[in-house]
Amino acid sequence: MSNQITLLEQAKHGELKVTASDFAHVAEQHIVPVTLHEISRAATEYPIVFVKNSDTGEFQAVAMLGLKPGQNLSVKDGKWLGLYVPAVIRDYPLGLVLNPDVKDKVWIGIREEAKEVSKTEGQALFDGEKETPFLEARKKALIEHFEQDQATRGILGFLAEKELLISQTLTVDVAGEKRNINGLYLIDEQKLNGLSDEDYLDLKNRGLLGPIFGHLGSLNQVNRLARMEVLGR
Repeated sequence: MSNQITLLEQAKHGELKVTASDFAHVAEQHIVPVTLHEISRAATEYPIVFVKNSDTGEFQAVAMLGLKPGQNLSVKDGKWLGLYVPAVIRDYPLGLVLNPDVKDKVWIGIREEAKEVSKTEGQALFDGEKETPFLEARKKALIEHFEQDQATRGILGFLAEKELLISQTLTVDVAGEKRNINGLYLIDEQKLNGLSDEDYLDLKNRGLLGPIFGHLGSLNQVNRLARMEVLGR
């Protein structure tokens, strides 16, 4: 995502408005983060895989929007071609400002330089000193997304602890060209099926079976991306 985010303040941003996005800020982004709560919807259109932060060792669920860096097959001529837009993209140009010294508290921020932000067009953020219903709704969505993201981090840590995430290369056929996609992690079906009844029940009680099977079923969407790439040439 482009542009630096700054704390949203009525005194400073009282005249700002926000227009609908043309998705230019993600037009060259081939993966975007998703929460486990999004997988059931996102998996009907995109392959859902996991990536690992080499610095922290943390895993993150991502939706694949393209088959190579710099390629987003869901954006064309300023329109989103799919039915589901991941939350991290819907949040833009707003976002959250975190202070590592103050845990469990977040602030709403805005990317002032985003072209969706202006003083003349779009939905107003403030009406005098009060927040508009538009901003209130966007804030609610941002906080809900943040809470889901925090929960997702913890759950993915649990999957890693159970050694259910395995490094894997996806091979896809793009008009006869075999392409390998590296750096991905998938749920290890063999280990999943080999879990004890107790561990499997633990996954169920944590609400993980739906996201796990959504992820595994979504891998066939790689072929859909290959077809979109060919049709777009």
